[in-house]
Amino acid sequence: MEIPVLVLTLVLAAVFVGTAVPKLTGQAQMRERMDHLGVSPGLTRVLGVLELAAVAGLLLGLLWPPLGIAAAIGLALQMTCAVVYHARAKDPAATILTPVIFAVAALALVYLHVRLG
Repeated sequence: MEIPVLVLTLVLAAVFVGTAVPKLTGQAQMRERMDHLGVSPGLTRVLGVLELAAVAGLLLGLLWPPLGIAAAIGLALQMTCAVVYHARAKDPAATILTPVIFAVAALALVYLHVRLG
């Protein structure tokens, strides 16, 4: 395993554990943010579950790269959808940029897995 794959995997895993837990626990600030985007509490929990599944896939992808690739693609797709929701809510560009950055990071991980694997 190459160091860039390990580092990017751990960074993405840490970030998405940090976003999944508030979604799953119904943290007030997360509920307000998701309500602003027009996301129901049920869908918020689904997104949290998907993010935790992606974290597991990213970490297990260190042992079996195809799983890491699939998880990273899933995260990139989820972040692409987040961009759409933020744009529909007319959020500022800086807010929309955050999921763009994480989508690009997830796609960079796919590239690294393929290139270095």
